[in-house]
Amino acid sequence: MSKTLYLECCSGISGDMMTAALLDLGADVEVLRKALKSLPVDGYEIKISRVKKAGLDVCDFDVVLDAAHENHDHDMEYLYGHQKEQREGHGHGHVSHEHRSLADILKLIEMGDLTPRAKQTASDIFCILGEAEARAHGVPGDQVHFHEVGAVDSIVDIVSAAVCLDNLEITDVIVEELYEGRGTIRCQHGILPIPVPAVVNIAQKHHLNLRITDVEGELVTPTGAAIAAAIRTKERLPEHFSIQRVGMGAGKRSYACAGILRAMLICGEEQGMYLRDFVCRLETNIDDCSGEMLGFLMERLMEAGAKDVSYTPIYMKKNRPAYQVTVICRDEDADRMEDIIFEETTTIGIRKIKMERSILKRDIRTISTEFGEMKVKVCELPSGERIYPEYEEAVKICRKYGISYYEVCRRIRR
Repeated sequence: MSKTLYLECCSGISGDMMTAALLDLGADVEVLRKALKSLPVDGYEIKISRVKKAGLDVCDFDVVLDAAHENHDHDMEYLYGHQKEQREGHGHGHVSHEHRSLADILKLIEMGDLTPRAKQTASDIFCILGEAEARAHGVPGDQVHFHEVGAVDSIVDIVSAAVCLDNLEITDVIVEELYEGRGTIRCQHGILPIPVPAVVNIAQKHHLNLRITDVEGELVTPTGAAIAAAIRTKERLPEHFSIQRVGMGAGKRSYACAGILRAMLICGEEQGMYLRDFVCRLETNIDDCSGEMLGFLMERLMEAGAKDVSYTPIYMKKNRPAYQVTVICRDEDADRMEDIIFEETTTIGIRKIKMERSILKRDIRTISTEFGEMKVKVCELPSGERIYPEYEEAVKICRKYGISYYEVCRRIRR
């Protein structure tokens, strides 16, 4: 049975807030402790407690580090260096954090006694972080080393969030928008604007909706943004829904906002056999563009987040052969898609239609096959589940074993 989680990020989101909210929602603490204990990581202990935030009783998840690993602002300030001690000139003196590469961290996760789904979720979060940091610092992905991701508490935060999501058997996650603060943050490399570069990169790449508030300070951490990007399956609440359970996780800082991440298990109209959402269909007829222009147009539209792009041969006035360009996209992306179409083609007009669609519930799983571990898409139908092998992985097997795509898919489904 599917479970839908709604994340209300009115005070931003961070790794510890996410884990705390999921624990408050009912994730098994002992399952979490067992999973963390299996990781080849030491120098910390976790503390789970109740605290008051804006007068409300909420859960707090804290990673308490020993002196060798201690940082100064859990999951947030030390992302770009140990700024608090360097700024204030006090504390424990020079602290030497471990710097790990993305490959090191992925191996560490694989060594843990976690479910395949929890491992995949944690790995996806770190890969999103790695890509964002590499882009921010202008280095190849395999060369980036992280202050934050390499630190013990961030590894614990991310793995904990992944384990708790798996333990609660969450299948869909709704994230409508992330509320972010404004101003600047001082770090080892200087003064950076808020949102910080890694958060901006993640939001751009994964089409997260940001809302800048009047709160002075950083509400969305790179870890929080990466979690949202990795687990989000939908960005719109159903028109009508009921709330089954609520969990609230505390942030570590005191801001003008509540400092709470609220997570709700909901049941609504999307809990039937088919999911429903809204998309936009953009259409334009073109009779004077070259094949090269239309080919590049499709590339740009897909890179910008279009759900689908298609060309239909038609005849226009004066019996001219032409193409109808059709773009399916999210409503909030429609303006950006129109800009690209106008820039890349000769059209002078675009039709826009908002449409409701029904879609099958789906889940990405890692399964064992005769070819080894493989990712597959599993869709739910009234008659049962249907498995779709991921194209790129199936093609690799075709080339490796010299067998047809049809045969690979048949054997994987079997």
